[in-house]
Amino acid sequence: MKAYQQDRAQTSAPNEGGADIGPIEPERGKLGKPGTIKWVFFLLIIIYILVAQYHVPILTRLGKYLIVEHPSQKSDLIVCLAGRNIERGLATSDVYRQGLAPWIYVSMEEKPDGLDILRQKGVFYPQSSDLLIKLLTELGVPKEKIYISDGPVKSTLEEAELIREFIKKKNYHSLILITSPTHSRRTWLTFKRILKDDKVRISVQPTPYSQFKPEDWWKKRRYLREVIFEYQKLIYYAVKYI
Repeated sequence: MKAYQQDRAQTSAPNEGGADIGPIEPERGKLGKPGTIKWVFFLLIIIYILVAQYHVPILTRLGKYLIVEHPSQKSDLIVCLAGRNIERGLATSDVYRQGLAPWIYVSMEEKPDGLDILRQKGVFYPQSSDLLIKLLTELGVPKEKIYISDGPVKSTLEEAELIREFIKKKNYHSLILITSPTHSRRTWLTFKRILKDDKVRISVQPTPYSQFKPEDWWKKRRYLREVIFEYQKLIYYAVKYI
């Protein structure tokens, strides 16, 4: 009995540092509450469910936002923006034959590398603008009704600036801009900015000959690239000019 009491006294005695040694409590784990990782994982699940459920209307809205179309009005000049000759050329010829404008403006694209060497060798190789003019004349547009830009353009911004100088010389005050559906909003914003002080009426007409459809564009790699590219450009323009 004495031995038991002695052992118990030693157990309850203070340690060398003077602090009582109490019963050891189990440490509370750091995951006692939901951690940051859990919340992030939960949020990702919610986003995945929303995207899976609503991705079609969201992507459709993104596609529709890129398209700007104005009512057809009689104007001084039709501008067939550089690129996509066939789909834009077809729409340009339609607008011209409807009598909506008496003149057509065609921009030259940047020369491909090696073109000057071909010409030095006496080899004729058509540029994009040559092909577009041929297409328009084959569709019934008189060649004398087609203006061609003085120099090549590398961007929509350069094209708008060049056209601004051209219409000032011609004293034109209204334009019909023919372009592709995915390019129409950027065209509208660019020309509106460049011509904001010139009192020029702008009408954007996206070509109906493009196969781009807002309802399923993400199913085709070509249009997937186009939409991503256009949104990159729109963001860049917004940051640069706003």
